[in-house]
Amino acid sequence: MTFVSLVGFAGLCLMLALIPGPDTFLVLRISMSRASAGIAAAAGSAVGAIVWGALVGFGLAAVLEQSAEVFRWIKIAGGLYLMYLGISALVKARRARKAGLAAEPGAEAPLPYRRRTAFASGAVSTLLNPKVGLFYLAVVPQFIPHGGNTLGTALILGLTLAVIGFLYLMTIALVAHKTMKWLKKPKVNTVIERTSSGILAALGAGVLASGATS
Repeated sequence: MTFVSLVGFAGLCLMLALIPGPDTFLVLRISMSRASAGIAAAAGSAVGAIVWGALVGFGLAAVLEQSAEVFRWIKIAGGLYLMYLGISALVKARRARKAGLAAEPGAEAPLPYRRRTAFASGAVSTLLNPKVGLFYLAVVPQFIPHGGNTLGTALILGLTLAVIGFLYLMTIALVAHKTMKWLKKPKVNTVIERTSSGILAALGAGVLASGATS
């Protein structure tokens, strides 16, 4: 694989990263209370992308593409997980307010996510997102040279996607956290919290419906 091909693939990865998806909204939701947790979620998403690259290299993702039933169940699992993330976020916020843990003006925001939990959420979200696998299946083979090291090339491309995705999501995490520190109004916090959680749940419902009817 030439340097020019790698740059071309990086450009495609950047375009993919700029399209808002489940990972973007997940990182946005987690970053509202702590930037480090949002960065951990971004790192988890990056690890998930590398795993998908390895799956393509081993040929497992190709089997997934050929099995409509397996693909359908993975879509359903991913949709259920996204719905769980969105609904649990709303429940945590409501419990925090009832317990009097909601931050007052000038106080620190609640920390509903530990870094380890955020990392796991980012990784699982990406691993259960079949669109990542389909992206690899559609694009990666075009950049693997004939007779070359398929596994090695797929891992390099997977690492490229992971790095670009991580840098983008890390930026989202930092910007979201800085914005929330600037907008310390409880009402604004509540609206953003409910909106991002609702989007996660809606995305999950959409994926679930798509998987159930396919």
